[in-house]
Amino acid sequence: MKKNILKCTVVLLLLAACQQGPVRYTQNSPEIETIKKLIDNYDNKAYGTSMYADTSKTYYNTKDNPMSAVETMEYHKEAENVYSSRGFEDEHQEFEMVVTDDGETWVNCWLDWKGSLAANGKEMTIPVHLTFQFVEGKIVREHGYWDPSQIVLELQKIAAEAKMAETEQTE
Repeated sequence: MKKNILKCTVVLLLLAACQQGPVRYTQNSPEIETIKKLIDNYDNKAYGTSMYADTSKTYYNTKDNPMSAVETMEYHKEAENVYSSRGFEDEHQEFEMVVTDDGETWVNCWLDWKGSLAANGKEMTIPVHLTFQFVEGKIVREHGYWDPSQIVLELQKIAAEAKMAETEQTE
């Protein structure tokens, strides 16, 4: 009898040890699908805020001065004038969803952005990291990080060349 109780106890302990808790990391989730759709919308210039909570905050290359969802879409629309084409490359896209120790749900993605400047056709590829916090299926916080120096330097060069051409015409 004691052996049976001991065996049952060991079996129960083993079963309890094998029980998995909630998923804390995945590469497949509804939240990841939302971000893939958001990126597809960006690539197709379909700007909408339905994926964002009304109180969402977006930070691009900063930790200060967040933008609302509407301001974020306006930011992307204004940038359209600078590029003849732009979007995220299909290759080497990585997505993950994590649930933090505090129970926050975040989706991280690593992408390559490619664009051509409207002024001179120069093509540039820039690695981008985006991270999104979700609450009840909506984006409540977005952070984006990339190095814009290649674009800034090229735009400064274009502006300097235009200024020089303008000066030569007035002389």
